[in-house]
Amino acid sequence: MSSSSPASTERPGSTPVLSHRQILFIIFGLMAGMFLSALDQTIVGTSMRTIADDLDGMALQAWVTTAYLITSTVSTPIYGKLSDIFGRRPLFIIAISIFLIGSLLAGMSGSMYELAIFRAIQGLGAGGLMALPLTIMGDMLAPRERAKYQGYFLAVFGVSSVIGPLIGGLFAGAPELLFITGWRWVFLINLPIGVIALAIVLRFLHIPHTRHSVRIDWWGAATVVLAVVPLLLVAEQGRIWGWASAGSIACYAIGVAGIVGFILVERAMGDDALIPLKLFKNSTFRVATILGVLVGFGMFGAMMTVPLFLQLVEGATPTESGLLMLPMILGLMISSIASGQIIARTGKYKAFPIVGTFLLLSGFFYFSFATADKPVWWMMGGMLLVGLGLGQLMQTLTIASQNAVEARDIGVATSSSTFFRQIGGTLGTAVIFSVLYTRIPTTIAAAFADPTLSERVRTAAQDPAVLSDPANEGILKVLQQAQENSGSAGTALDGDTSFLLGANHDLAAPFLTGFADATVTVFWVSFAVVAVAFVLSWFLKAPPLRAKSALQERTDAQAAVDAEDELSLAAQRAAELAGSQLSPDTASNRVVDPSTKR
Repeated sequence: MSSSSPASTERPGSTPVLSHRQILFIIFGLMAGMFLSALDQTIVGTSMRTIADDLDGMALQAWVTTAYLITSTVSTPIYGKLSDIFGRRPLFIIAISIFLIGSLLAGMSGSMYELAIFRAIQGLGAGGLMALPLTIMGDMLAPRERAKYQGYFLAVFGVSSVIGPLIGGLFAGAPELLFITGWRWVFLINLPIGVIALAIVLRFLHIPHTRHSVRIDWWGAATVVLAVVPLLLVAEQGRIWGWASAGSIACYAIGVAGIVGFILVERAMGDDALIPLKLFKNSTFRVATILGVLVGFGMFGAMMTVPLFLQLVEGATPTESGLLMLPMILGLMISSIASGQIIARTGKYKAFPIVGTFLLLSGFFYFSFATADKPVWWMMGGMLLVGLGLGQLMQTLTIASQNAVEARDIGVATSSSTFFRQIGGTLGTAVIFSVLYTRIPTTIAAAFADPTLSERVRTAAQDPAVLSDPANEGILKVLQQAQENSGSAGTALDGDTSFLLGANHDLAAPFLTGFADATVTVFWVSFAVVAVAFVLSWFLKAPPLRAKSALQERTDAQAAVDAEDELSLAAQRAAELAGSQLSPDTASNRVVDPSTKR
């Protein structure tokens, strides 16, 4: 006998808990939610300069990014644990709602301080939008089947990475749209998309959930904030503050104290911990988590450095650099979808982390030969390699983590995997930019010392046509200031780089060469990190993928418990019935021994 309820089943494991139609509609809603968070990470970058100019807060723009990053990272494991306790649906609805409120407020910001606060609110919602879709997929689909669909989620990530800079540039360049300042639509565009996602989730996302009586790990949440926030803060601001400054040292100390406190609290909480330490006893989960940190480092290293290279060295606009990243996105989509189909058909995934890290390693090795005179198409070859590698890693590591834990821990396992990948990405971004801006003064000075480049600058600076061109006014001023400061131009790229836009190529050559050489150092750092990941990938154990979804496993387990209870109850009733039938017969046929009478 069947039922129209989403949770209907005939016998344990006999039919899916959710129909194919229900799964598709839920996936649409999840993809819309993930699109929101992915788009918001890319759309703001190209418009931030316009926003900062309008709100008169150029010096504060880093805090807008940092606030979002901190809250989204910290909230990710909290969403995972709470969804295990209270169910995925209410937590996903809360995440979308918080994100939409933050988007509305950000679009109404009157100062950079307000924008930073409202972006922090957005981040609180984004933490759930990043972790919960993959968790819900783990509930609905068996690992083998899940691999087919997760490729489409990565495709959403890829599409948002391409159109985000385009839309951001379009809005930032429009003085007004529908009587509202153009840049405010960078945040307000989330509202219609979010409402659609919320409507789909409210209508179709009805996943059965059995609430468990567990302790909520409030101290774990408090200590993870104490551990992560100072370290993320110093990672983002340390280059500006100084890595050995009093503020940085205070962040190090507080962060380490938070980590120690977090470990002690999680050990005391046991299974109820925010991130149960027992998960790390599983070698597959442990290795997949470390790989996620290293891959996050490499991924953000590529996605942050390559667009900067395209804009400064190749002369692309922010919008054009987004389009030029298409080979990386295309490689990511192709490899993620193809690997997903192969995993679904074979049930094997051991090879993909190895091949993925090798391709990622090859991409960074390829980038290490980058020079200022390399054409754009040459850089695209490296982007394709990096994309092909990332596509095989992102979903495979998530599937490995989910497959390594029990069904009841899928939420916390998925959010933990996402959390540590974000930590790796944040550290990667901090290290990459620290190395880059530390190397730039040296490499630019070396470029100016090159006889060929210095002669090109000298010849161009004596050309009347070059001197009279307004586009060269900025770079000539920088060169003059460098000459007055004993020929040092190494710090010219620390601040405003607009003097390179449209400038004579011979005048700009030392700056472009210096920046390209500094970027190559960054690529070598990423190469070294991914090389460690490549070696570690050989040690990833790949147990067979489970044939049932977490939801089906929980349903079957509950059905087995119910059946056992019914058998126990039936046996108890049979015993009671047998006892009631035996008593009268025994009484009527009892023989009394006369010797016992007094």
